[in-house]
Order: sequence, then C-alpha cells, then structure tokens
Amino acid sequence: MAPARPTRSRSGALCRQLLLTLTILTFTCDACRKVILHVPSQLDAEKFVGRVNLKECFQSANLIHSSDPDFQILEDGSVYTTNAVLLSSEERSFTILLYDTENQEEKKILVLLQHQTKVLKKRHSKEKVLRRAKRRWAPIPCSMLENSLGPFPLFLQQIQSDTAQNYTIYYSIRGPGVDREPKNLFYVERDTGNLYCTRAVDREEYESFELIAFATTPDGYTPELPLPLVIRIEDENDNYPIFTETTYVFTVSENCRVGSTVGQVCATDKDEPDTMHTRLKYSIIEQLPAYPTLFSMHPTTGVITTSSSQLDREVIDKYQLKIKVQDMDGQYFGLHTTSTCIINIGDVNDNLPTFTRTSYVTSVEENTVDVEILRVTVEDKDLMNTANWRANYTILKGNENGNFKIVTDPKTNEGVLCVVKPLNYEERQQVNLQIGVVNEAPYSKEASSRSVMSTATVTVNVKNQDEGPECSPAVQTVQIKENVPAGTKSNGYKAYDPETRSSSGIRYKKLTDPKGWVTVDENEGSITIFRSLDREAESVRGGIYNITVLASDKDGRTCTGTLGIILEDVNDSGPVIPKQTVVICKTVMSSADIVAVDPDGPTNGPPFDFSLDSDADSDIERKWRLTKINDTAARLFFQEDLPFGTYRVPVRVTDRHGLSLITPLNVMLCNCVTENDCTLRTDTRTGHGEVRLGKWAILAILLGIALLFCILFTLVCGGTGAAKQPKVFPDDLAQQNLIVSNTEAPGDDKICSTNGFTAHTVGSSAQGICGTLGSGAKNGGQETIEMVKGGHQTLESCRGAGHHHTLDSCRGGHVDVDNCRYTYSEWHSFTQPRLGEKVQLCNQDDKHKHAPDYVLTYNYEGKGSVAGSIGCCSERQEEDGLEFLDHLEPKFRTLAEACIKR
Repeated sequence: MAPARPTRSRSGALCRQLLLTLTILTFTCDACRKVILHVPSQLDAEKFVGRVNLKECFQSANLIHSSDPDFQILEDGSVYTTNAVLLSSEERSFTILLYDTENQEEKKILVLLQHQTKVLKKRHSKEKVLRRAKRRWAPIPCSMLENSLGPFPLFLQQIQSDTAQNYTIYYSIRGPGVDREPKNLFYVERDTGNLYCTRAVDREEYESFELIAFATTPDGYTPELPLPLVIRIEDENDNYPIFTETTYVFTVSENCRVGSTVGQVCATDKDEPDTMHTRLKYSIIEQLPAYPTLFSMHPTTGVITTSSSQLDREVIDKYQLKIKVQDMDGQYFGLHTTSTCIINIGDVNDNLPTFTRTSYVTSVEENTVDVEILRVTVEDKDLMNTANWRANYTILKGNENGNFKIVTDPKTNEGVLCVVKPLNYEERQQVNLQIGVVNEAPYSKEASSRSVMSTATVTVNVKNQDEGPECSPAVQTVQIKENVPAGTKSNGYKAYDPETRSSSGIRYKKLTDPKGWVTVDENEGSITIFRSLDREAESVRGGIYNITVLASDKDGRTCTGTLGIILEDVNDSGPVIPKQTVVICKTVMSSADIVAVDPDGPTNGPPFDFSLDSDADSDIERKWRLTKINDTAARLFFQEDLPFGTYRVPVRVTDRHGLSLITPLNVMLCNCVTENDCTLRTDTRTGHGEVRLGKWAILAILLGIALLFCILFTLVCGGTGAAKQPKVFPDDLAQQNLIVSNTEAPGDDKICSTNGFTAHTVGSSAQGICGTLGSGAKNGGQETIEMVKGGHQTLESCRGAGHHHTLDSCRGGHVDVDNCRYTYSEWHSFTQPRLGEKVQLCNQDDKHKHAPDYVLTYNYEGKGSVAGSIGCCSERQEEDGLEFLDHLEPKFRTLAEACIKR
C-alpha cells in the first residue's frame, strides 16, 4: 500500500490542476478582460499587488467586488491584499465583479497571479516558440513594482527579434540604469534577450527608465533598428502624508455663526498623484476641552468650521484639536499622520461695563477749579486693555452750567470727576449728577439704548467759603457827555460782599486810565472828571473809554472790574478832507473826486455841503468848480485851460449842524494818463519838478567831478610842454593840405618833357622846413600827398613794391603858425627839387623809365603868376569835403580852380 501513496498524490495534484484550468476557462469565457499580475510567492496583508484598468470594461461602476476575500479592489483599480497570502501553487486567480445599478449591467475581469518560478519555467518551455512567433521588434510595455522584494535579479521582460530565425542575434541595452546613473540597475542576457532588474527601485526617485535595446550579429551587423524600451515603476503606498505645519494656530471670534470658517490645514504625499495613494482625507480625532463639540473639518479640503454658536471667550478662550490626515481615501489600511491645531477665541464686545455702585456722594468747596472730586469704577468681562474693555464716561444730567467734567483713567479704567468751573455756594448748595458709561467699541449684540448704557447718580455738596468782594458784573458802564468841565462827578464802579450782598466796607482804586481823564473815589467808587473828555481821541473805541478798578475788603481780598465810560457825542469837530493832494490828468480827465469825513458821531456828521473859499483868492471860483456827488463826496472841475502845475484850492466842508472847516487842497494838473504817472515822476509836466538824489548818485557826481579835474590838469600840463617847441609853420599854411587827386593823362597839345624837374638822390631822412614830408604811396595810378600841422618834421623816402612813395605828416603838438612866415621864393626853392625827386622816383617801369601817363607837360601860364608853376596834379575822385579850398591863400587859388573845373 505504501507505494500507492505517491500515485494518489500525483493524481490529486493533477485533478486540482485540471479543476483550476477548467475554472479559468469558465471565467475566461465570461470575462471582458484578463489581467496577469506577477507577484512574489508570499504577500503580506494590506500589500499593493498591482493596478487593473477598470474603465476598459466599464466607464462607470457603482459597485466593485472581488470574488476572493483575500484581495480588495479600490475605485482606481488598485489591488490590495486583505490578509497574508501564500501562493502554494504557481498560479492563482480571482474575478473582479463590476455592477452598474442604473443600467442593471454586470461585467467581470479575470485576474491571474503568477509568481517568479512559474514565469521562468514558461520562458524556457515550448511556449517560448509560440511567444517568439507572436513578438515583433517593437516597443514592449514593461513595468515593475517599486520597493520589490525580489528575488533578484528580477525578471522583467524578454525582447526578441524575428531575425533570430536567420541569424545569431546578440541583445544589448543602454540608457539610464544601465550605463548611466543609477548604473547596473538593469541588464539583458546576450543570447536570450531576457531583461532583469538587480535591485529595488524607489518610484519617488525614478518614475520610469527609457532604455534603448540593440540586436546585432556576432560580426557587428545590425539587422534591426534600435528599439526604445520604457520601464515604468509602479507606485507603492510607501509614503505617509505629511502636514505642512506641525502646529496650526487660528483665531475665531466668539458668538460667531454656525459654519464660520476657522482656518484650513493642508498635507502633502510624495506617492503618485491622482491615485488612491495620494487621495487624502482629513478628520478631527480629539478636541480639548472635549465638551461641547464646536468644530468640524471638511474631509477633502481640510477647512475647519464652527458647528455651534456657543463660543464664549469669557468661559473658554482657547481650544486644541488633534487632527489626522490619511491616504487611500481614508480607508483603514491607508497611511496617516497627525498634527495639532490651536484655536484662539477672539473677543467681541458682548459684555457691558457696569458701575460697581449705583450712587455716589462727594463734596467740593466753592470757587475751586481744576480739582478731582470723585473716582467711580466699573466691571467689564471683556478682554482687558482693548476697546471692548476700555470705558467712556459721560455726564447725562445736572451739568447744564458746565461746572463738571468726567474723564477715563487709562491705567485703571476708572472715571475721574473734576470741577472745571467754580461753583457758588450762594447760588447752589448741592448738585445732582447722572453719569453713564459705555465701551469704546460698539456693543455687538442687538439691544435697546437703555440697556446698552449703565448709569449711576452722583450728589455733589458745595461747601461755603469766606470770600472777598465780588465784582459782578465784571463790566459796568456810565454815560457822560464829552467836553464836560473838569470836576464833574458821576457814578462809578460798584462791588459787593457776596455774603451780605452789601458794598459797605469796600475800597476802590484805579488801576488803569490811559488818558488820565478821571479819578476814582476810594470809598464810594464814584468818578470825577479830571481833564476834558474827547470822544474823538485815539484811546476811545466805539465811543467808550475804559478804565480798570480794583475793589478790596478789610482783609485784603480783592476783585477787579472794568468801568466803561460812554461818551455822548458833541458837535465839536468839523468835517475834513483826509486826502489833501489831488491829481488831475489833464489829457484824459477834467475833474477829481474828494471825500470828507467827520470825527463826530452820525448825528453830528453828514450830509456835508462843499464850497470854494474865495476869501484868500478871488479867482478861485473862476478857475474851479465844485459839484456834489453824495452826502460825503464832491467833484472838483477846472474851468479854464490852466497850464500844468500845482494849485492850492481851499475847500470848505459844512456838516448838518452848520459846523464847517476849510481844507486846503493841493491840486496837481499833470500831463499823464493815470495818477501814478504823475506822482511817480518828477519833471516839467507839473511845472514844479523836484529832484531827489540818493547817496550813490551824489557819490557818482563827486567822482565825475574829480575825474574831470584830472583830465583838465593833464591837458594843461601837456599844453605847457608843447608850447616850448619851436614854431615852424608859416601862417599861410594854416589850412593848406595836399589831398589825393587823380593823375591826368597827356593831352593832344602837350609835349612830354622832364626837363623841368631835376632828379636828386634823397637820403633816408632830411630836415624839413614847416612840416614832415613822409613816404609816398602809389595806388592805381594815383599819388597821395598830405601836409598837416605838426612840430618837428622829417622828409623820408620809402622805397617799396611798385616804387611808390607817400608824402605824409607826422602827428605833433600844437604849432603857432604866426611866427613861421616865408616868401614864395623860399617855398619854391624848397619844394621844387623835392617834387622833381618824387616824380623821378615814382611810377617807373622795370627799366627805370617814367610812365608815359604820369609826368605831364602843361602850356606856359604866363609870366609873373602869383601862384607860380603847377606840377603834375590830378583831382580827387570825390568832391565831398572840399569847402576848405574857399579859404586858401592866393598861392593855391589856381590849384583850387583846376580841381573845381575837373
């Protein structure tokens, strides 16, 4: 029997295998999809197995159920173990049931679990040929679970090329995880194309790997293009959700409405987004104090709100919450962390300040001011030193005269009652006040005004005080006519004793009297006129003259009062014209307005009568005329065509009672357009110009005079030195000048000859007789010869370009020509050889010959000519400035006539 046991055991295993295969075939026929998950042979409880795409079978499923109780399916298709699973066989399966309750539909997904041993055997079995026939050299989807437990190396996938049927193919890979960081994570078997992973991978560090696969022959031939191969790392719920803060602190006002937002918490999860691993759910675990429950938290957003309106800061001012966040949508096997949330209750003005007492009694002496007489206290449960706690006090009744003031002490919050205006015992012996109190911040609850304010009563007793005299009223008046004779008596200032209401025993003394017009009786306070009273005086304002009186009793206590003396107006002042200078711009106006004023009161003032006073000048009324404009003004006209100037016009102005006064006006008739043109200028327009020099103008004039004296002194000294030089000019040369004249061309009846001139060689200089014969200038066929008055003269011959010379004068000092008289023969003997010399030298060509148009021969002009013979001369091109030729001496008359004829 013993040998039969193995046979039965093998038979039982075969039966179980056939049953499993039948079951799988049965489910496969009904299932819409089959999914194969590669897992290790042992799975722990609540372990992620893999993910199934549920939407390929059902877009919306209301119910998701697993046929195997050891596995649980979540909404996103994640498969988790509910218990520890040991795969005794090489393969295990279960079905995912999907229900749509609205459409009454049901679908199934078959899930096959295979562990590593089963997979390896299949790869080397006969299915290898079948799989190779199905595969192509194309991208193959591949994935692995992060943090896999192995065993390592872990088989991932097999890459195959169809060209392996014809060639010996070697497989290789490159990319991240192979020859780049993290290096040596993946490798491929050269002959089989099996892809392996050497160690566990963290998806939060590497989400996927993009490799390149190559298929080559041993001799290096590449029958296939490089194949991109993406290895995706499946996420595992290995990261706990973490709150952004370890402790949250929020504040919410007390008595807030239900649903008021307190704050929001937030957490993060490093797992793959948009999966159950990162679907977080928030909740409140604990509240301290625990009762009553006042807060709630939204499970998805983490917003904390109030669930009750019973928050009262005066009862509990702080709450502490322990909050939790859990992934996997809050399922029990999800990962979770906790944090602390502190909620402070903010204060609002929900408590009224109330007086600790309803009535108070205090006292104060009369006539005292700025003293504290009472402090009142209140109670307020709101937060101290805030606007909800600080009190504002006010006096509601009894302070109609403004004697009291109540303020808040900022340190103690007490109300301080003070006297700001003195009390009078003789008027009131007791004052009753009603005071109220509110907070600085408005009351938060709806209530009537009567219940919002707390009130209390204060009784103030006034104590009597022995007082001095009282000056009441402080200002008293008495009426007196002005100009009353000295010694006139009148009533004065009266003070009294407030206790007896009598003025006996009070003495008076004058403190101020600006003009010294009155004296004050010491015993009665009456006044006596000391000097004549003048209502029009400067110290009188509005017809009232004020003096100050000091009243004192026998104990020396005093008071001060003012006595206003009302001065009755007397018509003692005539009307006057304040502006006594009048300007009339004669060119644009014929009159000017004048205005009169009367220092007396209105009863003794206008209307005024204006007239001209002709007593001083009988022609006033003939020259001037007055017309009345109104009660206080008139217009002054001039009646004749008066010359410009200033005129004195006396004008008489008479008031309503016949009192008159003459005002002499200074009327300025001016050649102006506006009045300022006349008043700001000082010239002959008015006939009475007045020049006013400033200090700088006077200084400038003095400096000018000093400069003039210096110039005159220099001229006198220079003239004296020049007078000592010899006088060399003859009197007949006073106005004789040789001027520029054009050169005449030779005429038809003239014979050119140079016999009349004698050529001489002239040195560099020679002493002249009555002038300087300087260098000559030849310019454009013209010769310029000038002779001017001078002192010591020199004849200079200057040879230059073009052989031109100039006869010029040297500027010298003053020459007295009276003593320099010479005869014609002497003048001729001096000038003849020199003129010949000049002609000889001037205007020669390159061969030192005279120019044919320069030396001219004239006919004989007669014997014994007074003027003598005239050489080669020509006239000036311009005929201006030749008037001096009319005054030449006879010797030059012939030359002048020749120039005029030309």
